[in-house]
Parts: sequence; structure tokens; C-alpha cells
Amino acid sequence: MGFYDRKILPFLVDKTCGSGQISAQRQKVVPQARGEVLEIGIGSGLNLPFYDSSAVVKVWGLEPSAAMRARAGKVAANVTVPVSFLDLPAEEIPLSDNSVDTVLVTYALCTIPDAKAALAQMRRVLRPNGQLIFCEHGQAPDPSVRRWQGRLNPIWGRFSGGCHLNRPIDALIKQAGFEIETLETGYIASPRFAGYNYWGTAKLDS
Repeated sequence: MGFYDRKILPFLVDKTCGSGQISAQRQKVVPQARGEVLEIGIGSGLNLPFYDSSAVVKVWGLEPSAAMRARAGKVAANVTVPVSFLDLPAEEIPLSDNSVDTVLVTYALCTIPDAKAALAQMRRVLRPNGQLIFCEHGQAPDPSVRRWQGRLNPIWGRFSGGCHLNRPIDALIKQAGFEIETLETGYIASPRFAGYNYWGTAKLDS
């Protein structure tokens, strides 16, 4: 891992993913978490202040980046919800089957190399009556924006930790065996090629 990935990228991700409308999106979805929670790609801990401490027993924070975990650790020290960190990628979740009540993923599916494998792991660890809570940016509905997403995606990923602009978030969740319960979509205040958001909840497909 080079200097950019260790020092510059964590700073950029922390600033851009914790700003304005993105922070407002986090505040919409994170308080819905209940019980024992697995947060995928906890990053620098931007979601931690928004957990409902009266409803959450524990947060497992999955994050393969040591630099990000160090930042998140400082945030975790100042919240009341117990947090334990897992230093593996989302394709290798080190938890038992049916072991968590909530899986939370916010602005992380875009960077996971194998999103399908990661979602399969999320499904595996979620209890039968559990819930997947998601908030992600991805493929836009407008053809002109989609074209720009396709053009920019290879360049964008090099400087953003492997972020993909055009993943079809709702389709990926359904293909992994989840049933979407609630779904909202729309552009938020950012460049349109990176600003189309999907957020909602899903349960295990019966």
C-alpha cells in the first residue's frame, strides 16, 4: 500500500463521505439499526454517532484498511455503543452464520471488488428475521448520465479506492437473495455522475 492509499485517500474519503447531503443520508438510515449490528466498510467511523444506543447492543465494524480503522477507533472511543473492529474484506466476513440482527452498508458497495460475493456473505451472517439497511450511490436512470458514468468509471476508480460509479445497487441486492422492503432513489447534491443514491431496507428472501 503506497503513500496515497495510506495517508491521502483516508483523508479524502473522510471529508467527502462525511459532508453535507451524504451525512444527511447517513442520519436517515443508521438510526434504524437494531440489536447486534455488522457495519460493512465502517471506514473512518462516520456512522457511529448516528446509532441509537438504546436499540443497538453492539457494532461489528468491518474494515480492511488499517488507516481507516485507526480513524474509526478515535470516533468509537467517544460513542456509547460498543464497537469491535474486523480487519477483513467484505467477501470474508469472519462471523458465524445467522449471527447478527442488522447489516448496515453505506457508501461501501461501490468499492468492494466482488460486490456479489460480499452480499452473499451479508446474507449468510444475517439472522432470519434480520434486516439489511443500505445507502449507496450507483447507476443513474438517465441515459446521458449513465454514459458519463461508463466513461469516467475507469479513471474514477484509480483515485477513489476502487469506487465504481455505475453499479445497479437494487439489482445486486435482489440477486443476492434479499427482498427489498423499502427503497428510495434520487440525485443528491453532488456531481450527477456520482450523485444518484439508493437507500432503504431489505430482508432475507423467503
